[in-house]
Amino acid sequence: MILRWFFSKTVREACAVYKHYKRLLNAQRDILSPQAVGAILAALANLKSAINSGQNKGAIRIKAEELQFAAEKWLKPYPHAAWRENVEVLLVALAVAMAIRTFFLQPFKIPTGSMQPTLFGVNSTPDFARAIEEARNGFADEAKAEYEKQVRLEKSLNIPAGLERITQWFEGFSYIHVVAKADGVISSVNPPKKFLIFNLWQTFSINGVKHTIWFPPDLGEQTLITRAGLDPSHVFHKGDDVIKMRVSAGDHLFVDRMTYNFRKPERGEIIVFQTAGMDPDMRARYRIPANEFYIKRLVALPGEKVQIGDDRHLIIDGKRLDASTPHFSNVYGFDPAQPPRESQFSGHVNGTVAQKFHLFSLRDVPLFPDAQTVFEVPPDACMPMGDNTCNSLDSRFWGAMPEKYVIGKSFFVYWPLTSRFGWGSSQ
Repeated sequence: MILRWFFSKTVREACAVYKHYKRLLNAQRDILSPQAVGAILAALANLKSAINSGQNKGAIRIKAEELQFAAEKWLKPYPHAAWRENVEVLLVALAVAMAIRTFFLQPFKIPTGSMQPTLFGVNSTPDFARAIEEARNGFADEAKAEYEKQVRLEKSLNIPAGLERITQWFEGFSYIHVVAKADGVISSVNPPKKFLIFNLWQTFSINGVKHTIWFPPDLGEQTLITRAGLDPSHVFHKGDDVIKMRVSAGDHLFVDRMTYNFRKPERGEIIVFQTAGMDPDMRARYRIPANEFYIKRLVALPGEKVQIGDDRHLIIDGKRLDASTPHFSNVYGFDPAQPPRESQFSGHVNGTVAQKFHLFSLRDVPLFPDAQTVFEVPPDACMPMGDNTCNSLDSRFWGAMPEKYVIGKSFFVYWPLTSRFGWGSSQ
């Protein structure tokens, strides 16, 4: 039977007819008369018998036509049958996709740089977000220095063209370059128009003249205003650069949602969790939304006592972790003679080390101010920390995370096509 299906077009078409009308009969059985049900069942049985018995092609075609005739006579006609069938196929496909997403593999986009250089988040050049954050926190000197640095980066940015531009797109880089069409200040910046997960366009106005950015890149947790440092009081002149920016899309990966249904998360695994599990007071303190997902490396398990030594190594229940600890070979593979640096493996930094090296991004490490401070992880909770220890809002700040809010672990990086593509960087 299987070989005949492969080698005979007539058999394949007859099987398709059989399945189609059997499905329609099952859908309408409760509204059909017994006579109608019996007639269609008899025609279905005759066609199935012809297929299974190996009758010649002509006999199979006759039985298929008899089934079609019976169906047209007894089944209720559907309005717009072709549309109905296409919609059914689409709904089935969506249901399968949602099931895979819910129970097996969920796509996830890295929003921030807290796991660099293991996994990269959305970032841009220039990125005025830090200058804005410094100014908001009252650090005028640092804000001014950071702002001037970003202005220099903006002016020196070269936007490629042709093949190089296409090559960089596959590496996750895109560019925004908008030139003022009129004199004046920015009067409005609208959020991007979306379709599903895609940004289609974004508009802003200068003195009432609309400017459009087609297919604007996702800017992570910051807005276009924040990333580009758009000043509502700045007066642009026609022909001035309003925005000139390179954006890295960040790593897109699949999250394994199945494994933790059969075992507990293990130390060193890169996990994805819901921010809703954080202490509400800590979320409010650090302005963390409750409806987002974070990705970090799991460093401590329920009931463990945690310290961060001045040598930038974690101490768990009195035992120091090092490069020989599974999953920590890169995290602790740094040169201890070198200071901790952003987006490079530098271990884990406590408050003492942050003060020593003047790390302004870590002015206050509340739960680990020094090497002597011990934090005990509550039962049924865990502690995740980012690999980018100089720029990661993690358990050093907001504490432990209930295990029930862990949704899965990093599985496979599918975009962009860089050295991190595949399984390697997700471990």
